[in-house]
Amino acid sequence: MSGTRIEVPVDDGVLSGLDFGGQGPEVLLVHGSGHNAAVWTDVVSHLVEHCRPVAVDLRGHGQSALTSSTAEQYWRDLGAVVEALGWDRPVLVGHSTGGYAVTAAVAAGLVDAAALCVVDGMVLDDRDAATDAQAQWQNPQAAEELRETFRYGWRATEQQMFSYIEQYVREAESDWLNAGSRPELVRAVMRRSFLRGGDTLYERRPSLEEIAVVSAPDPRAPIYPSMDVYTHIRCPITFVLPARGSYAQRRDEVQTLVDAVANRHLVEISANHNVPMTRPAELAAIVGDVVRRHS
Repeated sequence: MSGTRIEVPVDDGVLSGLDFGGQGPEVLLVHGSGHNAAVWTDVVSHLVEHCRPVAVDLRGHGQSALTSSTAEQYWRDLGAVVEALGWDRPVLVGHSTGGYAVTAAVAAGLVDAAALCVVDGMVLDDRDAATDAQAQWQNPQAAEELRETFRYGWRATEQQMFSYIEQYVREAESDWLNAGSRPELVRAVMRRSFLRGGDTLYERRPSLEEIAVVSAPDPRAPIYPSMDVYTHIRCPITFVLPARGSYAQRRDEVQTLVDAVANRHLVEISANHNVPMTRPAELAAIVGDVVRRHS
């Protein structure tokens, strides 16, 4: 199931997305940094009979040509997306950075969500620690590591692009992030991550400039990627914690976050960080349960 390409209006343009059809409760799916809407393809194949899933490419990602000029735009767009879709109280599902995006959008009052499902995208630090952690992405060495590892911002000819994609697919099974993913899904996600420019070259999204902008939020802002963001949220939250994910070593802190409010729920899953691609059926079951309980 590949979904139908759509364009969703936001304040200064449009975001690209995939409409997977279906009937029932509305579900907005938001990818993490470096990914795009296609990562949800295998998840929605298990969901579409029970709900109405739509996935979007965030600014600077996938086929969304818009880029960020402030650190908040990418998550503030979600309010405009829900409004443009004409949805009332959808379930929001976010993976990794997308987990913070859906959290921030609800915390800021931009979306009246029936529930949140945050997949390995928690924020567990106070503002001081979070500010220090964000600062690492302003380091030129960190940027160079991202360039070397993921080729973010790389501009390629069509032949170079397709050659790289096929190499990426061949190496996926031995890759720490993609091992266990369906090869055709890896190919689809990587192909969607290249946007064609006016000069006929294709750019690997996101650019390093995009990452630098969104990684420099104002620590004085009311909504910030620190633990206090959860004090602004009243709807139920399900946190999905993979055993080999980004927060596996901080399980006790996640549990404390869950125990602080009665309508929070923790689900642990045997997976690495890339849950939507490597454990789609299991994640779909979790999302389906959230939809049934809160829609």
